[in-house]
Amino acid sequence: MARVFSGIQPSGELHIGNYLGAVENWVRLQHQHDCLFSVVDLHAITQAYDPATLSQRTIDMAVGLFASGLDSERAIVFVQSHVPEHAELNWLLNTVTPLGELERQTQFKDKAQRQESVPAGLLNYPVLQAADVLLYEATLVPVGEDQLQHLELMREIARRWNSRFADGFTFPEPQALLSTAKRVLGLDGQAKMSKSLGNTIGLFESPETIWEKLKPAATDPARVTRKDPGNPDVCNIFTIHQGFSPPDTIKLVAHNCRTAGWGCLDCKRVLADNMIAALTPIRERAEALRAKPRTVTDLLRGGAAKARAIARRTMGQVRRRMGLLGEADG
Repeated sequence: MARVFSGIQPSGELHIGNYLGAVENWVRLQHQHDCLFSVVDLHAITQAYDPATLSQRTIDMAVGLFASGLDSERAIVFVQSHVPEHAELNWLLNTVTPLGELERQTQFKDKAQRQESVPAGLLNYPVLQAADVLLYEATLVPVGEDQLQHLELMREIARRWNSRFADGFTFPEPQALLSTAKRVLGLDGQAKMSKSLGNTIGLFESPETIWEKLKPAATDPARVTRKDPGNPDVCNIFTIHQGFSPPDTIKLVAHNCRTAGWGCLDCKRVLADNMIAALTPIRERAEALRAKPRTVTDLLRGGAAKARAIARRTMGQVRRRMGLLGEADG
């Protein structure tokens, strides 16, 4: 089987954007490939953060992953900083990564212009991403289109290292496993779904909270009154329907939107019912995991042990080919 690596930052509890955009796909992939999924806490500290809450946010994210269906018997699930080889390979790959390539990364330019002082970690963020994947010789990386530039840099880093150091061992050039999920905007219909913007629905929200959040959510701006026909293709509520409603309902939603067959509130009520049906089992599994916190830490510890066994083998090859003195050499 092909090996897959992907990671998610410890932002706390998962929201439906995380779930539809990545995690739901991971749950499918673990049945098809050799998968490693990581809570990437080293990536999270490249920007300002609260150290007092990082550990709990990491646990909360892990709870969400396991509750959503990731299975420690089918995939390796672990915390990035629990495998120190990530940081070591990051440094070694920095030695073959051109500065100009890092400065040309669109995401770096976007984030850097919003900061008065740009940390070096933000510049080197995609090198750490490359280390995450190459450390396990992963060949497939589930990504959205916004990450394709980073993936191409990852392949370039692998080529440069292979060209300079390979001697019977080479890093594979990972390929994109493009997500088919549509991008879910926040409930404002404008910005990316983000907890910091307060425009999310969490995976563990109560049925009452889900409905209260959906009621004022933005829809097609052309629908001023209930009698106005709309265009579901530009409505974020319709996009969310595609993640939670069955095919027949999705067809009905599109038809009733275009013909003004029902109002936006009617559409949202159907969506709320389908979301609640899909998310209730996840919320219940999360509650069971929270009641036994040791279970989650044990699962993460076991995942890290499996990940580190692979990472150590890779780093043994890398160190030898880069000429570093081994501890046992003499």
